[in-house]
Order: sequence, then structure tokens, then C-alpha cells
Amino acid sequence: MSGEEVASDPRAEYAALLRAVAARVELEQSFGIESGKLPALASPPAEARPPQAAASPSRPAARPAAARAATPSFAPRPARPAAARPTAPAPPPTPAPEAPPEPRPVVHLSTESSVSLFDSRDYDIQIPPGLSKQEQLDYLAKAIAHCTLCPLHKGRTQVVFGVGSPDAELMFVGEAPGHDEDVQGEPFVGRAGQLLTKIIEAMGLKREEVYIANVNKCRPPNNRAPLPEEMERCRPFLLRQLDIIKPRVVCLLGATAARGLLLSKESISELRGHFIEWRGTLVMPTFHPAYLLRNPNEKRKVWEDVQKVRDTIRGK
Repeated sequence: MSGEEVASDPRAEYAALLRAVAARVELEQSFGIESGKLPALASPPAEARPPQAAASPSRPAARPAAARAATPSFAPRPARPAAARPTAPAPPPTPAPEAPPEPRPVVHLSTESSVSLFDSRDYDIQIPPGLSKQEQLDYLAKAIAHCTLCPLHKGRTQVVFGVGSPDAELMFVGEAPGHDEDVQGEPFVGRAGQLLTKIIEAMGLKREEVYIANVNKCRPPNNRAPLPEEMERCRPFLLRQLDIIKPRVVCLLGATAARGLLLSKESISELRGHFIEWRGTLVMPTFHPAYLLRNPNEKRKVWEDVQKVRDTIRGK
């Protein structure tokens, strides 16, 4: 059925709307959110029949066929009641002025002061001018591919730099690569990564439309959280990524990522759900997907957080 036929047929338009809602509910349920069950779609009738007019004082109900046959054809018709004169329609009410949108709550986080490591020759990576964002990221990734600035390089398979669109408006930042990420060289590809992909799709985005990285680029032993000094050594590389991509919103996944980027000591439960103004960028901390795998009841909170992120990106 063409788009013009759907627009002209209310039944087909209603059925298409139900199918869209059903698809949305299925996506939310795959994310682990309980949604109301929709009734099965009923096939529209072959042909629509007009409803029977109800009997009213001004319009008597139709008489049976036998009664109509017994009435002489020359019987006088009852006089019609005089039609009421139409009255002038009342003027439409003046719409009330729309209330201005409420300002988005933004937390101005006070963080610890730290010594910039960019002054060191270890971080003095001169990216040639005139390169595109993707070329700048590729240059930076190649420059740190053999980094030995912290002990984590001894047990890694490869540096896990980051993946996604260099023009992304949304960037996700985790803590460090795990086993699967260390082998494949891409962040968030294990079970937690699969859940993150569902979160991104539930936001109405695709994985390749965002950018995904970690505070640390090398896998810690036994998938432990990176130590503060390890994050301090690797943090300048993440800052360079952010400076190149310039996302509108950064979504921090987990307490370690929040500490690694924001240098904050608050717990993730205290930070999540609120935008934080950081270096001219909005940052939304939330729970890590791995935490949600262990605590599925917390998925609803993450869903609330990423909806705020989605609405901000869409300009709502």
C-alpha cells in the first residue's frame, strides 16, 4: 500500500501506528524494560458498513417491512418540524501563551586540581595541520600504539583506542578494555558491549553514529579497575580524543570512568541522572552496562538517564 493510500485510509493508518508502537515496545523489552502488552492487530473488515442510526424523539425508528406494506401509498406524510435557525458560531477561545521551557538542570562539579601532563614530551604529539577529524584520530592512535607510560602495557595484546564517528554528537566513555576488547582491539564488544548497543538503539541511534572509548586504553590484569595512577597516565589521550571529536554530550559509564575523567570522588549513585558542565561540554554519568548485567533492576534508571541525553541532542 502506497503512502497516499495509508494517508487516505484511517484504518490502514491506525494499523501502521499500532505496528510502530509494537516495535517500540519490543525494543524496550529487549533492553529489559517492562512494557504493557499490546493486543494483537485485527485485520480490517473487507468492507465498512455504515452504523445503524439510533432511534431518537426527532427521528423514529424504522418500522418493520410488514407494517410498511400495510400503509396505503396515498397516506399523507407527517409535517416536518420547523428547522431551527442557525446561530452564529462562538469565536474560538484565545490560546494561552505557551510557558517557556524549564531550564535543563546542570551541575557545576568542583573537581580536584591535577597537574597537566601535556607539558611532558611523552604527550607532545604534534598532529599535522589540515587533517580531517578521522585522520587526526588515526594519527593519534598510531602515535600511542606502543605506549609504555604505565605498567598496563606489559599485559596487553594491543592498545584499544576507540571506535565510532569522528563527528559524533554523543560519546560514551568506559573505564578500560576487557578480555574481548583486548583481543579485538575495539571497546565494548563483550556482553556489556552488546547491552550498550541495545541502549544506543533504544535511544534511536546506531552504534556507528556515536563514538565509544575508555579512560584507559590497555587492559588491566584480570579485568580489574584501573588504578588512579594508571588513569592519570592515560587521561591526556582521552582528552585529545575529546578535543578532536568535540561531542555535545559525553555519557560516562560507571564510577571509574567518572573518576577518571572528572577527577571526582562522588559515587556514581550521587552523580547519575544530572548533567555536569565540564570544559564547555555536558556530561551525563550513569551505571556501567556490566553493572546492569549483575543488577538488571537498575536498567530503568539508565533508561531515564539516556532519555535525557537523547532529548538534549535532539534539542528538546
